[in-house]
Amino acid sequence: MKGSRDLTVGSPRKGILLFCIPILISNIFQQLYSMVDTIIVGQTISLSALAAVGCTGSISFLVIGFVSGITSGFGVMMSQYFGAKNEENFKRSVGTCYLLSILFSAVVTAISVPAAMPLLRLMRTDSDIIGDAYSYIVTIFAGVAATFIYNMSAAMLRAIGDSRTPLLFLIFASALNIGLDFLCILAFHMGVMGAGLATVLSQLIAGALCLVYGLKKYDLLRIRREHWKWNSAFSWKHCKVGLPMALQFSITAIGVMAVQAVLNDLGTLTVAAYTAASKIDTIAQQPFLAMGAAMATYCAQNYGAHKFERIRRGIRVGLVLILVFSVIGFAFSIGLKLPLLRLFSEDYATIEREATLYLYINAGTYLLLGLIFLYRNAIQGMGFSAVTMLSGAIELVMRVVAAFVFARLWGYVGVCSANPAAWLGADVILLSIYFYLYRKHIRPALLSELDAAEKPSAGLPGEGNPSADLPEQGGPSA
Repeated sequence: MKGSRDLTVGSPRKGILLFCIPILISNIFQQLYSMVDTIIVGQTISLSALAAVGCTGSISFLVIGFVSGITSGFGVMMSQYFGAKNEENFKRSVGTCYLLSILFSAVVTAISVPAAMPLLRLMRTDSDIIGDAYSYIVTIFAGVAATFIYNMSAAMLRAIGDSRTPLLFLIFASALNIGLDFLCILAFHMGVMGAGLATVLSQLIAGALCLVYGLKKYDLLRIRREHWKWNSAFSWKHCKVGLPMALQFSITAIGVMAVQAVLNDLGTLTVAAYTAASKIDTIAQQPFLAMGAAMATYCAQNYGAHKFERIRRGIRVGLVLILVFSVIGFAFSIGLKLPLLRLFSEDYATIEREATLYLYINAGTYLLLGLIFLYRNAIQGMGFSAVTMLSGAIELVMRVVAAFVFARLWGYVGVCSANPAAWLGADVILLSIYFYLYRKHIRPALLSELDAAEKPSAGLPGEGNPSADLPEQGGPSA
């Protein structure tokens, strides 16, 4: 199928890299949505407006992260069926994911919109900026359906190995977002709400174009009426993978909100400095996210195809990549911090010292972050997403400790240490889970794979059988 990529064959290194690069570029452009909003708000309105948009980041992550996680989980299921060459179940999966996305979109919107102001108050948002913060975040939450449309469309395409098409439409949407930002803020004088509206409209257009293009290009994505039929057991199978991945993001977001609540007490300028530095930090982190997304699809396809040796080889490729990305990320964050800070405000000198401190603490520990994305996404790709929530719980604990203990001891330095502390705690859990799974599941499967290679007639369950269903997933006991 032209444009798609079968990651169960060929060089793991080449396959992962070629799949990863478009996702990396796509992620960078996706970050431009919020970064452009922040830059334009800071340059055209005020530092207070910059702080207002910035203080909504953790609340936005609570909801948008949930959407990203659950659609990624649905993508894992589709990837496994694609890897197993099980076309009928793949199409059933696509139809089920449509229905689940509509359902979760309605539920998330109904909960998040009325919860926006209580969440801002819970985080002790300064009275000077809470009005602008609410205008921005409630607009984003009202447009959650647009986020579902883009993420679901991208997940379907990536499940069949096409990471290039979502990138192309996202580049277009990023350029559109910049134009809409200026239109809504400068021409229509909509303030920070205009920045939020521009983001929603741009993402809606990207998602719609991505969906239409995918349906026209790939026969596999064009489903029939019977594939839309609701099946509770089949739907729950998708939720067992998708919900833990969604809750993983939301648990992390709660920890980030605790840190933001403490940060809000340190003053508007400190919030602005933290906001600007975190935007630079987020751009530098994108290679890890891209590698993680590639590993999830790679492991899902090969798990579905029962090619366990390729999974192990893929993990080794990932280890090399995170070392390289850690060095590049540090060089980017520190080397370009001044020109990037200038983008956010002409008065950048007032926030330079605190922004620089944040970048040194976080960029200096990127290796810890890379390990999270490697092992968590590999485990989730194999369908064991529930157990990775343990790492999310540890991240939550460590961020709360940083917010309410480290911040009291070391002030702003303690706040900046929240991410590295959370990353270290998550790494301990994820490495323990991976080696447990390796010993209990992957290594026995590898031995069976070697036996099958010596006795071709035996084969592995599902190997060479496109109609074979997948083994049950959901945890170490699966």
